[in-house]
Amino acid sequence: MNLATLSALTETEAREMLERIRWPNGPVCAHCGCFENIRTIKSEARPGLYRCGDCKMQFTVRVNTVLHDSHIPYRLWLMAFSIMASAKKGISALQLQRQLGIGSYKCAWHLAHRIRHAMKQEPLRGLLTGEVEVDETYVGGKPRKFAGKVGKLTKEEKKHVGRGTKKVPVLALVERDGRIRAHVVPNVTAKTLKTSIRELVDPSAAIMTDEFNAYKGIGNEFEGGHHTVNHSRGEYKRGKASTNQVEAFFALLKRGINGSFHSVSRKHLNKYCDEFAFRWSLRKDSDADRTVRAIVRGDGKRLTYKSPIAAAQA
Repeated sequence: MNLATLSALTETEAREMLERIRWPNGPVCAHCGCFENIRTIKSEARPGLYRCGDCKMQFTVRVNTVLHDSHIPYRLWLMAFSIMASAKKGISALQLQRQLGIGSYKCAWHLAHRIRHAMKQEPLRGLLTGEVEVDETYVGGKPRKFAGKVGKLTKEEKKHVGRGTKKVPVLALVERDGRIRAHVVPNVTAKTLKTSIRELVDPSAAIMTDEFNAYKGIGNEFEGGHHTVNHSRGEYKRGKASTNQVEAFFALLKRGINGSFHSVSRKHLNKYCDEFAFRWSLRKDSDADRTVRAIVRGDGKRLTYKSPIAAAQA
């Protein structure tokens, strides 16, 4: 499954592909979960319509998924899933609108947020284990007074960026060569950072961080201890201690936000963290497998247009 293959599908073929992905063993009622008493209803107005013999309700493959109530063709949905599952640095809604020929920016924006909703980080099946790298970053670019400056900031100017600024802090915990959890945090105090580590990391793990004081003492709670590198001295690896993988994730996240999206509000930032974490956790999968995983994870999730709008206005 690649973009060239998906773009060549008819609408019927695209719908049948979605049905095979969502229902590998045959149609399942989207209302009651029944799978033994389902019959096809022939309808030119609603192709792919089914009726459940148990609850007597009708449904299609769109019902009770992120595609629910969408009038975007199935083929474009498949193409959008493929693009967002494979775009390493993300893709803007405006670019999706142009590439897929979607009628309005509003429609493309909602489609992208629906797919991010499908990619949402789900509760961990087992806590992060092994060597877990932890770090925090700040999203929002240079303060306005330095926005036009070319070259490196001076020592005095650096006091206004990073910790202590109004930029949004994001915490990420990376299981080496494995999964990741990334989310917006209210602050970077020891209480906040250590609470997230305790909630997401198995007590048998080893914690890897930089020299930030807020992490001090966390090693006493984990069998593998706490290992640090001192970035202020130009140290990025000492033995098994490093934060290179979590910093690689932050590099992708920031390049995506700066290069593709340009600006992301604090209210929506967690959704973008979900998108980038989804691709990172499945980075060893093929683009096709990642696309299928995203579609499957959209089952049982609905996102109305008013939901993200309300979140942004809250």
